[in-house]
Amino acid sequence: MTTILPTPALREPVDPSVDHEIQAIVTGRSTTETCATDLAAGPWNFDARPGYGPGSSMGDVIPTGAPRQGELPREYREASEAELADRIRAAKAVLGDRVVVLGHFYQREEVIVHADYVGDSFQLANAALEHPSAEAIVFCGVHFMAETADLLSRPEQAVILPNLAAGCSMADMADIDQVEECWEQLADVYGDLDTPDADGLVPVIPVTYMNSSAAIKGFVGRHGGIVCTSSNARTVLEWAFARGRRVLFFPDQHLGRNTAKAMGVPLEQMPLWNPRKPLGGSTTRELEDARVLLWHGFCSVHRRFAVDQIDRARAEHPGVRVIVHPECPMAVVDAADESGSTDYIRKAIQAATEPTTFAIGTEINLVQRLAAEHPQHTIFCLDPVVCPCSTMYRIHPGYLAWVLEGLVRGEVQNRITVPADVADPARVALERMLAAKPPADPGRSAAS
Repeated sequence: MTTILPTPALREPVDPSVDHEIQAIVTGRSTTETCATDLAAGPWNFDARPGYGPGSSMGDVIPTGAPRQGELPREYREASEAELADRIRAAKAVLGDRVVVLGHFYQREEVIVHADYVGDSFQLANAALEHPSAEAIVFCGVHFMAETADLLSRPEQAVILPNLAAGCSMADMADIDQVEECWEQLADVYGDLDTPDADGLVPVIPVTYMNSSAAIKGFVGRHGGIVCTSSNARTVLEWAFARGRRVLFFPDQHLGRNTAKAMGVPLEQMPLWNPRKPLGGSTTRELEDARVLLWHGFCSVHRRFAVDQIDRARAEHPGVRVIVHPECPMAVVDAADESGSTDYIRKAIQAATEPTTFAIGTEINLVQRLAAEHPQHTIFCLDPVVCPCSTMYRIHPGYLAWVLEGLVRGEVQNRITVPADVADPARVALERMLAAKPPADPGRSAAS
């Protein structure tokens, strides 16, 4: 006798568009919460105002002189989603191989559908290298990412950022003047920072996260340091410890702390450097004993995640698998089942062979897209409040249509260029990073 198992009920398909969800919240069609109802408006409403715009970074202080975006022509502001999509597709068809469109994982779905490549900042910079014949690289991400693409692309290629107001509050937390001042203060404590000791180690090696300005990458390159990503942070710290007694890690304190802690560095040997305080707020003795100096910076997206969110997810979804990004605070990383880069999170979900419930601690656009791409799983964001990255959300299809149609007319708008005196040492730091290859599995499981 054959037993016929009941067919599981089909789930409602997940809409990958965070914008659609926010519009539903604002119009009362959804009971979900958002951190800012202004997210429903076009980003051009905020381009002339100081600040990062609505979203996770809206409370962060933007530096004086941060790039502003000029007014977007009315035809793009008033066009519908469907009209903009048609115009983007038409412009891309005309341009062909002359242009490559790169889309970061955290971009809104309405932009991602037009990207030739989707990835994290480093993957997209590498994707730009694969198209040396393209006349233009349109980088749908934030400012430091476009700078990195300019560093790695050919001089004649134009790297375009559709909205100049798409910065990064974390990258802005490590200002080059503050970093130079920090370096001078460290020299007062440690002596000549370029002179190795009897073991061949210099007093401190600077390490910057990819999420930093070209100026910071250039500083690191000039001072014997290296760039890291969330995938190879441990490998890079090992590289740095082989060359220096200590590491100055910026701008994200959480990635630095979580990585060094996993390597066995005690918390008391990881003082926080506050650039607004003498000696960063530490004593000379604390700096002498330090192994990792953590810059007082953070990602406002990942700082929203909390241990009580994990507790709630476990209570409401027994057996849930919790994966968070290492930019989250240490307590959140410790409470999760796993932590890893954006690519690690994606691959973990792709590798799950049985239907699984995932609670993910990273940017909502990526989480929503993963939920739509993997309907066999239940995938949700740990943060119940819809709050995308403020600056990623500044890239709108209207801006993408504008820069692409400009290229069709032979006009290059919003080109990002890095001066040679900054670019040359920054490339040195990036080349060191490229040589520091991480293990095949860079994530951290509960058992490790």
